[in-house]
Amino acid sequence: MEKKITRKQPFAKYILGDCIVEMKKIESSSIDMIFADPPYNLQLKNTLLRPDSSLVDGVNNDWDKFNSFSDYDEYTKKWLIEAKRVLKDDGTLWTIGTYHNIYRIGYILQNLEYWILNDIIWRKTNPMPNFRGTRFTNAHETMIWASKSKNSKYKFNYRAMKSLNEDLQMRSDWLLNICSGKERIKSESNKKIHPTQKPESLLYRILLASTDPGDIILDPFFGTGTSGAVAKKLGRRFIGIEKESNYIIAAKERISKIRIAKKDEIKNYLTIKKIKRIPFGNLVENGTIKPGTRLYNLSKKIEAKVLVDGTIKHEKTIGSIHSVGAKVQSQESCNGWKYWYILKGSKLISIDEHRKDIA
Repeated sequence: MEKKITRKQPFAKYILGDCIVEMKKIESSSIDMIFADPPYNLQLKNTLLRPDSSLVDGVNNDWDKFNSFSDYDEYTKKWLIEAKRVLKDDGTLWTIGTYHNIYRIGYILQNLEYWILNDIIWRKTNPMPNFRGTRFTNAHETMIWASKSKNSKYKFNYRAMKSLNEDLQMRSDWLLNICSGKERIKSESNKKIHPTQKPESLLYRILLASTDPGDIILDPFFGTGTSGAVAKKLGRRFIGIEKESNYIIAAKERISKIRIAKKDEIKNYLTIKKIKRIPFGNLVENGTIKPGTRLYNLSKKIEAKVLVDGTIKHEKTIGSIHSVGAKVQSQESCNGWKYWYILKGSKLISIDEHRKDIA
């Protein structure tokens, strides 16, 4: 009997083999997130040439060839069934594709009762042109982000996404470069090892959006290991399944050179999100801050007193730490957690420090 893969596993695990076979060995409900970049089924029958008759280095590998749409659909259904089984109840799946396959994947996802959260458009800043001039340039790929079920309490690190986007809400169209330059993994003869290697910037955003440090990421189509490289950078664990030995060899070498971020460099935005929701009144009712405590602004020119119900009073104004902070500054809004301080000895301590004790 083969040994099952469990939650207690090393930081990185590389598996050479077919993803459907190998996923069956993984414990049910043990994976936090899956990133899947399956075969596109491009159905290329002829060599693609540029107008000058030079060869286009496209996808013509055997792993991207299927006899029919029904064969591709059956293959997709099998790996999605295993993916759903190994996902935790609150886990999510990301899958990416082009017009050749993404609609078929989405249909099967919904039939299997995954719950689609978003479709994300990856707009390529430097796409490959349509050399024959017979169609529009294919300048994007589509990603589907889905939870295991409609009732999943999935992770979404909203603040992290805002931080990446100059403090604006992240949209569902992402303008990112394709993989090129030094990031592209090449052979000794300077040929790209994998035809559809994804840029690390794409996986960086995906992992930061929907996982936390220490989470387990499964990539059933590991290729040259972009998901693993980014997972290592961000302090996530990963399992990579790949059936092409040359890809997994390249992935191991690539990831071995990656620097793991230090703990103090990895912000757990989910924790920050929880801290933001703690009412000031909680600090009063549990005794962390006592009624009658004096609060000050940073210059100590403004003073307020804490009342028993968690409101504060400045002269005749009574309200929340936010509303009173806004009032004394003649502003429409104020983050009271950042505005008010408690005096301890001769030192001002932000009230924001105190809520961390009960987060």
